[in-house]
Amino acid sequence: MTKRVTAKHKIDRRLGVNLWGRPKSPVNRRNYGPGQHGQQRSKPSDYGIQLRAKQKLKGYYGNITERQFRRLYQEAARRRGDTSENLIELLERRLDAVIYRMKFVSTVFAARQFVSHGHVLVNGKRVNIPSYQLRDGDEIKVAGGMKENVNVALAIQSTERDVPEYVEADHKDFKGKFIRGPKLADVPYPVSMEPNLVVEFYSR
Repeated sequence: MTKRVTAKHKIDRRLGVNLWGRPKSPVNRRNYGPGQHGQQRSKPSDYGIQLRAKQKLKGYYGNITERQFRRLYQEAARRRGDTSENLIELLERRLDAVIYRMKFVSTVFAARQFVSHGHVLVNGKRVNIPSYQLRDGDEIKVAGGMKENVNVALAIQSTERDVPEYVEADHKDFKGKFIRGPKLADVPYPVSMEPNLVVEFYSR
């Protein structure tokens, strides 16, 4: 188990939000940071606000590395259109994010592990890269043995989340399709995300 998985509740505490909308989040009981200075509040600077927005967005997707996140920002800035909307679309095109959206796993951390262990087929081919960028119309399928997995069954039955409109999920046949890249308003974040502040952070 990686440090990221064991520290997921610490991410919630540090940011002061229930990042994934989970009922067991410690923020539901204590909405302040960890440690003896956690309850001290000071007015953040513009830089602090931008940094917090970046940490929140990066943390939501399993606390992906700074190197990966910066690379996604650079690709979003290179593309035509609104950079903040492009960034959200690129994040939601990640294979681990889509597996999470399809409800074949219960957390974004489990999604990364699920993909990296080779349990996912994309257009009939096994893909074990969580950051793999899906294209419109790509078909995703859960590999054979995992169809009987208890954790997969529990994730599918969970009522905590709904499958968003930009993906299709056939839970009976353990498959789905990535329909289109979403806009920020389409993504069912449990907390408010501000990708425009992330763009400001990197463009300083």
